[in-house]
Amino acid sequence: MDIHDFLAHLNQGKAVEGGSEMHQMMHDLSQMAMKLTAELNGHYHTPEEIRELFTQLTGKPVDKTFAVFPPFYTDCGKNITFGKNVFINSGCRFQDQGGITIGDGVLIGHNVVLATLNHDIDPKKRSTIHPAPIVIGNNVWVGANVTVVPGVALFKQGFLYHNQQA
Repeated sequence: MDIHDFLAHLNQGKAVEGGSEMHQMMHDLSQMAMKLTAELNGHYHTPEEIRELFTQLTGKPVDKTFAVFPPFYTDCGKNITFGKNVFINSGCRFQDQGGITIGDGVLIGHNVVLATLNHDIDPKKRSTIHPAPIVIGNNVWVGANVTVVPGVALFKQGFLYHNQQA
């Protein structure tokens, strides 16, 4: 299985069964993401170096207007798409296997969590994972400590504030 098959499976909202080849691919990508985020978070980088690390993390170029204040964490990286003029403040955690799309002009505050996976509700199938995308539209401001759960789309200009869950 290659990365394109993996992402296509997830982006169709298909479940990933624990112990499957797909689940192993998820684990392997997590290891690569942890290595890149450790490099990102381990010491100072110029804005250009940060953009290069994010290009490696996502597998696609990020715009020269993209900025992030580390630390930043993700357990995949390959299913994130950033628009232009995106700013991500420190301490954010993106669980992106289900897909995260961030539009132009988006501001993401400190310690925001974007989570695109849920475990199966049946305890006997708890290792099965269900992906659903998060889409953040243009000019949205996601305030500090917000958690956005799987399947949420935010398109209204404005912002979500502390302890508000989307």
